[in-house]
Amino acid sequence: MMTVKNVITDKDVVAKALKEKIQKHEARIGVIGLGYVGLPLAVEKGKVGFPVVGFDINPARVARVNAADNYIGDVKDEDLKDVVKSGALAATTDFSRLAECDVVIICVPTPLTVTRDPDISYIKASTESIVKYLHPGQLITLESTTYPGTTEEVILPLLEKAGLKVGHDFFLAFSPERVDPGNKRFSTKNTSKVVGGMTPICLEIAYALYIQTITNVVPVSSPAAAELTKVFENTYRAVNIAMVNELMMLCDRMGIDIWEVVEAAGTKPFGIQTFYPGPGVGGHCIPIDPFYLTWKAREYDFHTRFIELAGEVNVEVSYYVVNKVVRALNSVNKSLKDAEIFVLGVAYKKDIDDMRESPALKIIELLRKQGANITYHDPFIPIIEPHGGSTIHLESIPLTDEVLAKADGVLILTDHSAVDYERVVAKAKLVVDTRNATKNVLENREKIVKI
Repeated sequence: MMTVKNVITDKDVVAKALKEKIQKHEARIGVIGLGYVGLPLAVEKGKVGFPVVGFDINPARVARVNAADNYIGDVKDEDLKDVVKSGALAATTDFSRLAECDVVIICVPTPLTVTRDPDISYIKASTESIVKYLHPGQLITLESTTYPGTTEEVILPLLEKAGLKVGHDFFLAFSPERVDPGNKRFSTKNTSKVVGGMTPICLEIAYALYIQTITNVVPVSSPAAAELTKVFENTYRAVNIAMVNELMMLCDRMGIDIWEVVEAAGTKPFGIQTFYPGPGVGGHCIPIDPFYLTWKAREYDFHTRFIELAGEVNVEVSYYVVNKVVRALNSVNKSLKDAEIFVLGVAYKKDIDDMRESPALKIIELLRKQGANITYHDPFIPIIEPHGGSTIHLESIPLTDEVLAKADGVLILTDHSAVDYERVVAKAKLVVDTRNATKNVLENREKIVKI
């Protein structure tokens, strides 16, 4: 494993002064983007005494931060209140205040275009805002997931327009976010942080920044290595999920319970990591990050066939779920057309209020196209509004006995812990379970169809 060398000397006046400011927690930190990544990061920096300015283009979000009105599940309400009340954290839409900052951390979205190509427009816009106020003694770090080469090929040329020299006047690094929404064990503080600097001095300063609030910081040789590390992590997950999803579809044809197979295989103490099947993949990372890598690979005349195949399988699963619903209804002499389908859970995973890239959106659209009438309940998602390529607009309805009994079929797409699945099965006519949420239900199992 690489170690950080102390290469800053007394001759490196600007670098030495910035590093000392960071180590004394006197450096003013600017965080661009106050979402799932930016707000937890800003709060962690504020908790140890750094003065933090949060930047966002959304005035409503800025107002909520300044009112200590928490909207991110991974941030504790009391932590946000403490840092706002103490003055350690303040939010603004005024990007001219970047001039006040010694450190600027970019935490903005990196979605895909409609043609599944990387959309780094938010990164570019943030960098263009920074360059207007870039001054000697600033560290700029990017945390947004992106393709290898973004920091050096996109951000650096934009910043150099200010006439300053990287590694001497200003400092640049990439350190990918590793946020796992809803994870009760790993938070921003105790999740290892990878960081790569444009120069050895850039790395030394960036390492000094992150080690102040994160238990373990892992240096790598370049921003590109750090960028590829993050994309690899999520591609690894996407490929393995695709493998178990494909096995699920085979098990369906063979009449074998995939959940039994996966749980039995998981008892082996070596040589296997357990991945579970489901209705598709969701979240900002797994459905998106592999496409960043495949897009970049084409620049080198290289086709990532294995990764692209995994993406195809994970998309196919949504169609498989719809077909499973059709077959389940047919078994009780009911057509999908005009059927009342009650969806349980639309978040991309259990116990969170995040539905970015949720497979539920695709599945609901497919069911509607075949004539089904859709209602849903999700304790974390009160409303589905059109966004991205989705045109769905629905409001969550209460999970009552009457609703369950009225539905021709209940489709479990997210296995939220707060739902009483014994009651669901008892009251419903038919349940299609894509998450094995009903595994402990002992009665009325003849109503359950598992994928």
